Amino acid sequence: MSFSGFPDEAFMFYEGLEADNSKTYWTRHRTLYEEAVRAPMAALGEELQAEFGPVRLFRPHRDVRFARDKSPYKTHQGAFAPTAEATGYYVQLDAAGLYVAAGTYSVQGERLARYREAVDEETSGVPLARIVDGVRAAGYAVEGDRLRTRPRGVPEDHPRLELLRHRSLHASLRFEPEPWVHTPEVLDRVRTVWRDLTPLVEWLTARLPG
Repeated sequence: MSFSGFPDEAFMFYEGLEADNSKTYWTRHRTLYEEAVRAPMAALGEELQAEFGPVRLFRPHRDVRFARDKSPYKTHQGAFAPTAEATGYYVQLDAAGLYVAAGTYSVQGERLARYREAVDEETSGVPLARIVDGVRAAGYAVEGDRLRTRPRGVPEDHPRLELLRHRSLHASLRFEPEPWVHTPEVLDRVRTVWRDLTPLVEWLTARLPG
């Protein structure tokens, strides 16, 4: 199956799921999900994998074992092309449109220590700062979980203090469901975002392998 865009029914499916996140709704609309959401997302991933590697689709069911919110289904369909542990390229479809991003989504323990060492080091930290400044100037949102204060032992005047606060780091762009989302143009848009964010992914992958 070649990718031809996401049908309007894909967004309607998630509008309905947001209003009624129940097994009854899911069972009644399972075929719609498979045909309008999952199949096109899988086809999009197949188109992208030659350049970015295998693209994995996330399962639609939520893990509610330790969550206060017991809603059984995710209100979005995500797909991820990993380059290292919790690092890589991401695309998501939901009722609001498309969300395209790349970076690292969870940095803990030894990996967090390595990240901070790399940011602190002039030869690696300065290039990262330039990359982040560049993607932000290009219109991308730079996001991630961050400490409210500075990490222990980091001076207040550290030139890359904001980057040192990050415990995850990714950049993204959101697209509303305009007419082009129903066409193959989606592939070009996602590919362009992922290419723009490749320097960030490569920096993180080289220093946070796993």
